[in-house]
Amino acid sequence: MLEKLKSIEEKYNTLELRMQEPEVYSDPVQYTKIAREQKEIQPVVDTFRRYVKAQNDMEGARELMSDPDFKEMAQEEFESAQADMERINEELKFLLLPRDPNDDKNVIIEIRGGAGGDEAALFANSLYRMYSMYAESKRWKVEIANLNETELGGIKEISFIIEGDGAYSRLKFESGVHRVQRVPETEASGRIHTSTVTVAVLPEMEEVDFEINPTDLSIDTFRASGAGGQHVNKTESAIRITHLPTGTVVECQDERSQHKNRDRAMKILASRLYEEECRRQAAEQAAERKGQVGTGDRSERIRTYNYPQGRMTDHRIGLTLYKLEQILNGVLDEVIDALIMADRAEKLKVSEEN
Repeated sequence: MLEKLKSIEEKYNTLELRMQEPEVYSDPVQYTKIAREQKEIQPVVDTFRRYVKAQNDMEGARELMSDPDFKEMAQEEFESAQADMERINEELKFLLLPRDPNDDKNVIIEIRGGAGGDEAALFANSLYRMYSMYAESKRWKVEIANLNETELGGIKEISFIIEGDGAYSRLKFESGVHRVQRVPETEASGRIHTSTVTVAVLPEMEEVDFEINPTDLSIDTFRASGAGGQHVNKTESAIRITHLPTGTVVECQDERSQHKNRDRAMKILASRLYEEECRRQAAEQAAERKGQVGTGDRSERIRTYNYPQGRMTDHRIGLTLYKLEQILNGVLDEVIDALIMADRAEKLKVSEEN
């Protein structure tokens, strides 16, 4: 592992020198590419340098221990540096785990009401609000691609894009079935109802990331429905794209521009087809599933939101928090951090077993 870390540090130093070269510094595209590459490995390099410092401190303390006048103090420094090395060594193991190549991408989230009718649709709206508020706290941009609302203010289904640095890395574990337990306002007897909402999280793919044969597509235009003002109903700006080989259908009607709707629909289509390909590969490599926090399958129940108890439980990692109001207001970092740490721990376990 140390040889690998030294190699990464050498690469970091080489990239730093390259960024100072006049031809690179004056080329924004090349400079940005190298800077991004350097930024990706910086956490590993910074941690490795801390490890080397602790190692040097430990060796220095070991030498002082032979001097009776400094033995006691040196012993304390030795043990402290040794503890630092062990802790940093664990950090390095996590940092060297294979990185998800999609972590830096924007994210597409699709929310659909499941069992529970109007109650499910109302909770789908609550989840959309939760993710929007979380994105706002991160200064990320949220854009709705397609929205199908109910008369009671719920959401039958919604597709939206969150643009921001590391958006997919933070939200990728939200895929699955979200269950809500609460007393509907229309329930006179005060009986708790259980409803479900399905969430799909996809890394945003460009057409160049996932190639689609144009002859496999059927593209239709139509007038957008629902809210949006008179203009949106007068022009056929909405787009429906059908991928004929798989039957996958994507609609996009939030933009007034047909061109923008087509671009956005193509990104969503590419992302869905990419997800299906990943799902197929994961099914073929079932052993890798052990190294994931859940399967990311839309049919997997991942979380319960219990309103009477003010409780949220994530079933994959056994996490229960009595902070339901804060969570639904977009305070998600505690949940997301726990999921990321559990995923890393599982992957580390699998890598050590292999």
